Amino acid sequence: MGMMQEFKAFAMRGNVMDMAVGIVIGGAFGKIVSSLVSDVIMPPIGMLTGGIDFSAMKWVLKPADDSDPKHKIAEVAINYGTFINTIITFIIVAFAIFMVIKLMNRMQKKKEEAPAAPPADVALLTEIRDLLKNKQ
Repeated sequence: MGMMQEFKAFAMRGNVMDMAVGIVIGGAFGKIVSSLVSDVIMPPIGMLTGGIDFSAMKWVLKPADDSDPKHKIAEVAINYGTFINTIITFIIVAFAIFMVIKLMNRMQKKKEEAPAAPPADVALLTEIRDLLKNKQ
């Protein structure tokens, strides 16, 4: 039972729960960004480039062969259009995270710096002055 209690204490710590929430929200945010790229950003880019659908762009290394129903061979292709979509998605996610962090840093209260300690010689002279005042 000691191990179970230790695991429960570990799992219920704040940073583990924060990480779990971050992963769930990050997954949902990733889906939103993927939809933004594929459904909103890429169609106009495709239109500007002459109606090219980036997600369908590929370099076929070996075409599919289904002439023999018993031995169907799938197409072998490099899907560079999907890769381009993924790069654009990454850039958007990275920019969004940058903006969130920048906003958080701006909103964070500036911590007041502690006043600097006086140099040692000034502190020593102040102490000597105080001792002389007490003797009089």
